[in-house]
Amino acid sequence: MSTENNRSGLGGKICAAFIFLTRLPLWRLHQPPKDAYTHIVEFWPITGWLTAGISAAMLYFITPYNVIVAVLAAIAARLLLTGALHEDGLADFFDGFGGGNSKERILAIMKDSHIGTYGVLGIIFYILTLGTSLFSLASFSPKITALIILMADPFAKLLASQTIMLMPYARKEEDSKAHNIYCKFSLGSYLFLLLQGLLPIGLFIWLAKPTTLQILLLIAVPAILCALLNTYIYKKIKGYTGDCNGAIFLLCELSAYLTAVFAIIQQ
Repeated sequence: MSTENNRSGLGGKICAAFIFLTRLPLWRLHQPPKDAYTHIVEFWPITGWLTAGISAAMLYFITPYNVIVAVLAAIAARLLLTGALHEDGLADFFDGFGGGNSKERILAIMKDSHIGTYGVLGIIFYILTLGTSLFSLASFSPKITALIILMADPFAKLLASQTIMLMPYARKEEDSKAHNIYCKFSLGSYLFLLLQGLLPIGLFIWLAKPTTLQILLLIAVPAILCALLNTYIYKKIKGYTGDCNGAIFLLCELSAYLTAVFAIIQQ
């Protein structure tokens, strides 16, 4: 087997996922070949183990001192760790689908590096809703909230990753922001993807002891929202983009927190 093939094996693909999806300077230790980056979505949920773990730790350990500071620290930690990669995609998503009336116009707006009115308003509303939800949950139980974060982040990334199997890429490769089109999953990679996204749910069930209805709602609401978003995106642009993936992830994750507010606090 060639050195190039060795470098683009499982380790290289996981490394590429962390290099692309976080701001960790792993590229100083290893530089995966270009083909490894076409597989990064296969390992998206496992990067969520890290981002969720740091956010959950911030919230859990700071909440006893100040809930507001804990929530801000949890949100800021992930923003710094990811470089606001997904939030940038969400802003572009709001701009494109809010301001575009055709596939070509939507794609052009999303590719524009400037943020518009829809993007600004969308991000403000998203952050306020996220912060309010986490504040309500943390005030109720820091432990439960930390466990929900550990579950919601990887699970929402698992849901968002399904998009690349359900529809084609909406742009030409040379027109993509990252100049990279993600590969469809093989059976083995898909099973590993499921494992990454579903294991945290098992951890949540084991440690949080939710009722059957609570866990069903926490799984079903984000899954239904994901299906609706995919349907809407396909109707508008007949495919997906990286911005769409990021937007679906954040909105599905947010729906899990909102569901928890009503299903757990208001039980």
